[in-house]
Amino acid sequence: MKNFFVLFRRFLPPYTKYVVGNIVCNLLSTIFSLFSFGTIIPILQILFGMDGGKYSYTAWTTNDSLKNITLALKNNLFYTIEQFIQTYGASNTLLILGAFLIFMTLLKTGTAFLAGYYLTPIQNGVLRDIRKSLYEKVLALPMGFYSEERKGDIMARMTGDVNEIGNSIMSSLDIIFKNPIMIIIYLGVMFALSWQLTLFVLILLPLSGGLIGYIGKSLKKRSLLGQTQTGELLSQIEETLGGLRIIKAFNAETKVKNRFSEINERVRRTFNRMNRKYILAHPVSEFLGTAIIVIVMWYGGTLIINHTSAITAASFIYYLIIFYSIINPAKDISRATYTIQKGLASLERVDVILKAEVAIQDKEDAIQVKEFKDSIEFKNISFQYQEDWWVLNNINLNIKKGQTVALVGQSGSGKSTMVDLLPRFYDVQEGEILIDGQNIKDIRMYNLRALMGNVNQEAILFNDSFYNNIAFGVENATREDIIAAAKIANAHDFIVASENGYDTNIGDRGGKLSGGQRQRISIARALLKNPPILILDEATSALDTESEKLVQEAIDHLMKNRTTIVVAHRLSTIKKADLICVMHEGKIVERGKHDELIAMDGYYKRLCDMQSF
Repeated sequence: MKNFFVLFRRFLPPYTKYVVGNIVCNLLSTIFSLFSFGTIIPILQILFGMDGGKYSYTAWTTNDSLKNITLALKNNLFYTIEQFIQTYGASNTLLILGAFLIFMTLLKTGTAFLAGYYLTPIQNGVLRDIRKSLYEKVLALPMGFYSEERKGDIMARMTGDVNEIGNSIMSSLDIIFKNPIMIIIYLGVMFALSWQLTLFVLILLPLSGGLIGYIGKSLKKRSLLGQTQTGELLSQIEETLGGLRIIKAFNAETKVKNRFSEINERVRRTFNRMNRKYILAHPVSEFLGTAIIVIVMWYGGTLIINHTSAITAASFIYYLIIFYSIINPAKDISRATYTIQKGLASLERVDVILKAEVAIQDKEDAIQVKEFKDSIEFKNISFQYQEDWWVLNNINLNIKKGQTVALVGQSGSGKSTMVDLLPRFYDVQEGEILIDGQNIKDIRMYNLRALMGNVNQEAILFNDSFYNNIAFGVENATREDIIAAAKIANAHDFIVASENGYDTNIGDRGGKLSGGQRQRISIARALLKNPPILILDEATSALDTESEKLVQEAIDHLMKNRTTIVVAHRLSTIKKADLICVMHEGKIVERGKHDELIAMDGYYKRLCDMQSF
């Protein structure tokens, strides 16, 4: 429960008024239930015969002790009922008591409804806040966090685990704001009726509670395993949907089917065990509750039969009714304990994200930079994803404003890593990156990334319209601006030829478009942003010759009057670059213009010869 109290401190303050309303209504509902139950005593006495003249009016004052006041009020109540019987008859008095019972039950159920009415905004509001915090944290975490996590598992945490936490919050809110109020008030009345019986009850209850708690602890471990396996299952589904073309092309349906079946079977076995333990909660609590009531009935009946207790038979029935009313909230607590254990397991998984350190963030005194004036400098840069494996090693590079600099080399030489460091998708371990002489770690990330436009090898598009994909991330863009950007990117013609023009949905990840069309949409997006610094990460490597020609024309338009860093495998696309840097095993081993590098007869010459061949 400790983690849930922490959760409440984080998320409940905005809902204080609802919490107060819920507590007040639960309190009133409990008090009204006592009055409705109390009506049973005179009804029983009327049904089994009340001796006339047994009670007389007893005066009392506020200076009397609480015990004397309670006895006086109880005596006067029965005296009043006697007078009603003598005046109106037993049958009419019974009818009046029945009407009073109905009225008190109406008040009890009405306030119980209001308690739930106030509880609903708390439950759904806290759930919304957790989702919001989780989504914002997912956006804030650096790219390196996701290299260690599966997308399917993260999705499972944001859906299934959050729902489990929501169910646990509902249960724990009842435990904190409803059931304790009922149990405390009911126990107080039970002590007033018979302290001997109540002490006996308090000895029995912890024994049953201990057994239920023991089962609940084992459920938490099983639930954590179940949610983890569910994440693996979702990851498998996500990978299958993403790689369906390759699966079919390689006739690998049987292989992925068997892998999915294996994970699915593990999930089935785990949830079978977990659900059986969860279902065990009700029978165990029902059995223990009934057993305790029988024991209490035997013990209380023995006291009454032997005349060793001041409690009457009618009051004992009232006592049993109140005690039975404690059993229900106690059973709710036992069932809620199981739900909370499942929720705590999910909370541990969600907190992996919520409590993850955002290693890349703005300094408190970070400066705002509105424009790029002079140069970009990579100064003694070294970077590693994992310890003892340097992807970049002591890189030095100066890029002047307006220059086009190309990075070439074998796969794994560190080209894409270099361009990922510039917008701070990752932070360097050694050295510094400077823009106009200012370390990028001292610049607000929003301003830093606003200076840059990205076009990647895989065009990253969203399941939305052409219009919204081109305008993505650009505020106050007009339709004319978007059309102009699409025309420059050679995208306008195929957009207007589509069913709804710029309002046509392009499908999941742009699946309705060809590779060249997707790339031209991403170029149009970069053009609309109009950044002074452009990063092209193998933007044409996955295209056919005709598409490459159209995309290259769009890129040429995009590169005009900009500082451009190009990561290229096709060397024919970067012959006109102002500077070509050849990378090998995390180092720049050659640099110069195309003709100069050919003359060196080194790495670059060999790359060109292989592509020419």
